[in-house]
Amino acid sequence: MERFDIAMGIVRVTEAAALSCSKYLGRGSVELIERAAVDGVRHAFELLPIKGRVVIGECELEKNAILYIGEKVGMWEDGQEEYDIAMDPLDGSILVAKGSSNAISVVAVAKKGGIFKAPQIYMQKIAVGPKAKGVIDINASLKENIYNVAEAVNKDIAEITVMIQDRPRHENLIKQAREIGVRVKLFKEGDVAAALATAFEDTGVDMLIGIGGAPEGVLAAAALKCLDGEMQVKLLPENEKQVAMCKRAGIEDVNKVLGIGELITTNDVYFAATAITDCDILKGITYKQDIVKTHSVVMRYETGVVRFVDAIHKLNSSLINIREDL
Repeated sequence: MERFDIAMGIVRVTEAAALSCSKYLGRGSVELIERAAVDGVRHAFELLPIKGRVVIGECELEKNAILYIGEKVGMWEDGQEEYDIAMDPLDGSILVAKGSSNAISVVAVAKKGGIFKAPQIYMQKIAVGPKAKGVIDINASLKENIYNVAEAVNKDIAEITVMIQDRPRHENLIKQAREIGVRVKLFKEGDVAAALATAFEDTGVDMLIGIGGAPEGVLAAAALKCLDGEMQVKLLPENEKQVAMCKRAGIEDVNKVLGIGELITTNDVYFAATAITDCDILKGITYKQDIVKTHSVVMRYETGVVRFVDAIHKLNSSLINIREDL
């Protein structure tokens, strides 16, 4: 199949996840929402003519309610190419349950062996867009990074906006950023969407910094690679079991700084995202009777093309199964 078809095919995957779970917006049940998103993903992948295997999923065991690591997706027919799949059907399930902003469905697809198989642990992250590429250093102080980014993007310190997840572990980081004088934009969930925001000037976001999930970091790295941004990370194992997980992933030195090139090792990579609720770069899903509108972005590194896809879905004829009752 043509590679362009892969790009549009994975948009349909994120659209399916977003549409399937959006019916439960604000209803409070995280489990119901997550199951709906995964059901939508599986249905859409059945129509994608690739041999895909999940390398970034929810866990290492087969369970019906989630995409497990090692699960086969796609048609798996003779002659089809093999791809690694990194997937978060719903980055921000709590956000959807509460009806809050910043919830998206994301997927990265790369040639087999091209995606770092990140363990399910925490990861320290710093991310910036294209203009600040080459000036960040995860081992440097926050102040040094902020001043370097400000110079690169030609802004005063007071004009710099830094995204930080609103968590107790970040209290000191938030305090430091405010003392330096930058604008601090806090977010509750959805650090893939937050990382994406750094690469689009219209968002006004200049940097993402903090600690979050390692799988989400890999997904963000795929997007930033396609957008010519930069990301540096360090795995943060909390015990010997997690150290062993890092070693199984090929990281002997857990203090090693990993860049996008280590997280996404191929140029044959695609990324797609569909918003369930409004975020910095995409509008959330809207309903009007049996018409639903979705807003997505899809990109490919090799061509440098970034497409924004606004789609209108007629529910009575859609191939996507939007289930009211699971």
